[in-house]
Amino acid sequence: PHVPDHIHISVYHVAHATFYAPSEASGSGGMHCEAIRCNPLWYGSYPRYDTVLVSLNPDAEGMTGGMIAARVRLLFKFKLADEVVPHSCAYVEWFTIDDDEPDPATGMWRVVPEMQNGRRVVGVINVASIIRACHLLPVFGTTRLPIGFPFSSSLDAFRAYYLNEYIDYHAHETVV
Repeated sequence: PHVPDHIHISVYHVAHATFYAPSEASGSGGMHCEAIRCNPLWYGSYPRYDTVLVSLNPDAEGMTGGMIAARVRLLFKFKLADEVVPHSCAYVEWFTIDDDEPDPATGMWRVVPEMQNGRRVVGVINVASIIRACHLLPVFGTTRLPIGFPFSSSLDAFRAYYLNEYIDYHAHETVV
């Protein structure tokens, strides 16, 4: 919706994603909860912007049409004057799938930052479209990283990433 200039916007540094994980033996009916963070000064030292899987099509499954990776840069909420329910949103940077199938060597999907005119493509989404947090591993080249390379710059420093579905069994269930 169009947001007037005088509207109050609340900013948050963490959101909790609750999702259904069929193999979650300890959760209530297979439910699992995790935190998604976007903090410009995590512990007062460095920025932390988590990556997530976003549902593009609730009827499709897996990475071949149902989901896309994104990095959450801002979580915010606002309510228009004539509305009762607030809009919970996330400002995200998009990653696109690099190929039609997972990498044959690793079994993981490769994603690349979506770019337009040399800049990352961004968007505002409804927080409800976030499925869960995800883990991206850099696709390392042949050049060594400099000593003292800040890990908080990893999502800006590489051209491609692997979507790590092996980080936990929930990720594997979601991506496959």
